[in-house]
Amino acid sequence: MELYSGLRPWYDRALELMAIYLSVVMYGPRMMKKRPAFRLQGVLVAYNFSLVIMSAYMVYELLVSSIEAGYSLTCQVVDYSYTPNALRMLFVCWLYYVSKYVELADTVFFILRKKSNQVSVLHVYHHAATVFFAWLGVAYVPGGQSFFQPLLNSAVHVVMYTYYGLAALGPHIQPYLWWKKYLTSMQLVQLTLIMGHAGYNMFVPDCAFPKGYDLLVFSYALSLLLLFANFYRQAYSTGKRQEFKGKPLASNGVQDNGVHSHKDHRE
Repeated sequence: MELYSGLRPWYDRALELMAIYLSVVMYGPRMMKKRPAFRLQGVLVAYNFSLVIMSAYMVYELLVSSIEAGYSLTCQVVDYSYTPNALRMLFVCWLYYVSKYVELADTVFFILRKKSNQVSVLHVYHHAATVFFAWLGVAYVPGGQSFFQPLLNSAVHVVMYTYYGLAALGPHIQPYLWWKKYLTSMQLVQLTLIMGHAGYNMFVPDCAFPKGYDLLVFSYALSLLLLFANFYRQAYSTGKRQEFKGKPLASNGVQDNGVHSHKDHRE
C-alpha cells in the first residue's frame, strides 16, 4: 500500500500547478496584448498528434488491463496489490493524470496565438477540474470502477486531437473536417455514459467501491453535460446558428485547436 498512498501528497503539487495555470489564464492575455501573435503551426501539429498517440496508448492499456483482470461494470473494487496487472492499471491511471497536465497547453497555445476569446469558462473549468479528478483517481482509486471515465475520455480524445491535428495542417484540410460538430456529440454521449455508470453504481448494494467517488464523478459529469449541451444548442441548433455565428467556440465543445491565418505572427 505504500506505493499507492505515496501518490496522495501530490495534492499539494496539483494545487500549486493549478494556481500557476489560473495565473496564466488571468495574466497571459495581458502579456500578449502588445505582442504579435505566434502562429505555432509546426508545434500544434506535433502536439496534437502526440496526444493522439498518448490517448490511444491509454485506451489500449485500460482495455487490456481491465479485461485481463476480469473487470465488472456493475461493481469492481480496486486491486491495491503489487501483482503485475494491478501495477499496470496503476501506471496507466498515473499516465492519465499526467496527460491532463499536458493538455493544459491547449490554453497556453490559445493565449500565445492571441485567441484568448477561446479560453471560455467551459474551457478553464473543464481543464482545471479534470486535473483534480485524475489526481483523485490515481491517488485513491487507481482502477476498479474508476477505470471507466479515463477509458471513455481517452477514446474521445483520440478522435478529438486527430481533428485538431488535421486542422493545424492548414486551410486546405478544412473541407475534409465536416465532421467537426460530431465531436461535441461524442462528448455528450461520453458524459451521459459516465453519469449512467457512476449513477448506477451508487445504488449497487454490497459494493465496496467508494460511493462518494461515484457521486463526485456523477456531479462533475452532469455539470459538464449541461455546459456542453448549452454550447451545442447555441452552435448547431436551428434558429441559434445565426445568433451564435461569429462568437468564439467554447473549448472542447469544440474549439479549433488548429491554425488560422494571422496578419502578424511568429513561427
